Amino acid sequence: MGVVTKISLDEVNRFFPSYNFTELTPTSDGIMDTTYIVKNLKESFILKKYERDIKEKVQRDSEILEELYNSSLNVPKLLDSSNEWYLYKKLRGVQPKVVKLYHIQSLARFMAKFHSQSKYIESHTSFFQNYDLVKILNFTKKNYFFYFKRLQYIQNYKAKNDGFIHGDIFKDNTVFDKNRIGVFDFIDSGNGEFLFDVAVALVAFNPQNRTLYINIFINSYNQKSPKKIEKKELQKMLKIASTFYALLRIDKYKNIKKARELL
Repeated sequence: MGVVTKISLDEVNRFFPSYNFTELTPTSDGIMDTTYIVKNLKESFILKKYERDIKEKVQRDSEILEELYNSSLNVPKLLDSSNEWYLYKKLRGVQPKVVKLYHIQSLARFMAKFHSQSKYIESHTSFFQNYDLVKILNFTKKNYFFYFKRLQYIQNYKAKNDGFIHGDIFKDNTVFDKNRIGVFDFIDSGNGEFLFDVAVALVAFNPQNRTLYINIFINSYNQKSPKKIEKKELQKMLKIASTFYALLRIDKYKNIKKARELL
């Protein structure tokens, strides 16, 4: 989240006159798309402007969110749109500062239910089509050759198509209301491998007692998932997920400090 295009409270109320907004707060994290939190006297909302030409993708994203929402998954729902601004229902809860056991259990239950539903969902693209991995690897090779040698093997990864995956369930794309998790920011999701989706989430949450929490996640996930997780295969995928997001961080931030956090 973050702000690229500025908007005033008066403008927001002109675009969405029936909501009677009283407060507009810009977010500070992220630079890809513009995100505000808006409030009226009753509730809070997410206001977004996509700084990319992805109108068809936004339409498909809203359809998928509607399907997931109707399956009792705690995801945001598109409520309205106007002048290229999109208004979403804001999920209740806060982002976890310290990862605890119940966070991991809630995450596992959500992903098992999500994958049970999303195996029937087809996206227009695969998750990895959102990223030019060849270009990112070439940049890394030219500027950070030591890390390129460590990370280049990811180009051999051939993702399976188990169904629709989020692919980016980092902590800042989740909120927790006690032990109930909410997940948002599906706009760059696509078809992919459920095990990769799980590995990204576990890399992102990165609990201190990693072995215990991974075992707990696997047990919770496998109770209701459409495809069981084997720990040995998950360990391999954790490396792939870490490598993929390390490369994205090198490409985005043009340094290796944030990549080292994952490696």
